[in-house]
Amino acid sequence: MNMPPSPSGAEHIDGSSVRLGALVPLTRPGWVEAGRHLLAGLDLAVREVNDAGGIDGRPLELVVRDTAADPERAAAAVDELAGLGVAAVVGEYHSVVARGAAARADALGVPFLCSSAVLDALTEEPTEWVARLAPAQSHGWRIYADFLLGAGRRRIAVATQASVYWASGTRALRDHLAPRGGTVVELDTNALTPEALCDALVDHGAMALLLLVGHPEPAVPIVRAVRGDRRLAEILIGAPAGQPEFAEWAALLGEDGSGIPFLRYLPERLGPLGERVGKELRERLGEAPSFVAFEGWDTVTVLAAVLRSHGTDRAAIAESWPRVAVEGTRGPIRFSRTPGISVWQWAWTPVQVVDRDPAEPDRFRILHVC
Repeated sequence: MNMPPSPSGAEHIDGSSVRLGALVPLTRPGWVEAGRHLLAGLDLAVREVNDAGGIDGRPLELVVRDTAADPERAAAAVDELAGLGVAAVVGEYHSVVARGAAARADALGVPFLCSSAVLDALTEEPTEWVARLAPAQSHGWRIYADFLLGAGRRRIAVATQASVYWASGTRALRDHLAPRGGTVVELDTNALTPEALCDALVDHGAMALLLLVGHPEPAVPIVRAVRGDRRLAEILIGAPAGQPEFAEWAALLGEDGSGIPFLRYLPERLGPLGERVGKELRERLGEAPSFVAFEGWDTVTVLAAVLRSHGTDRAAIAESWPRVAVEGTRGPIRFSRTPGISVWQWAWTPVQVVDRDPAEPDRFRILHVC
């Protein structure tokens, strides 16, 4: 699989380094901007580990493979990375892709620390080989549902596409909203044009439209259509999966992209470590770092601590998940077994609901914190 070298330098094949395989979406149809932020965080942490002496004097090396949002490509990359002798695999943003990687890592006995994917069922059966930093989808989306209820939005429409991820998100919303007087109607974007979707929103009397769809297509045309429809002036557009987090969203939609609440996995205020790392990430990215960049940094920092304490043996790494105690950029990181989650889970990273300020679209407003 051809892949540009990681920003941390050429791959060393002489056995002197401790290698981590990194799965990142760097080309379309992957969410390239998310991949760029994730890789920036991973790479910065690798540089800091090496500046501090590496792993028992051996440099830590990131061996990057582009998943391009393709589960089969990710699984093949895990095979390749295992053959290259990586101590563990890290990364991935897309949930369905991470699920493919997790299944292969479990089958091969390769530790996988998932940075950003949130799908509850990351593996079909409980596994000792996989741990995750991002919160499970059901946890974050319940918080988002509580935000909707608090805002008085009980009749919810979801614009959706066929995907395990979107289906599980819809189910999480419905399960949480229904007992609290909320309703969820699904609108299939493969069957409806943006204009027809607007008609359906009016027909259903929807108070909120949630974008459970890909970005930029069809999310951007849907937002433009809804914003341009006077009948829907009072409807709340929401994007729990986080599409408005990245600069491309604002560049494509301008003012139309503001005031659309989404989930972000950051504390209300970063501590000294988070502030320092955030400053470094901003310099590296040339823009404000997203929570995905912080997830990348935390991922490598956790694994570096594990490698220093337990060595590079894959089984020893996997056995160490319940003993992890690392200060991350967003708080102390520990893994535990969480009901309904098949992997070792950080329960939980801080969760916010935020939007882009209509008065200043480059600024984020915190609307709800958990």
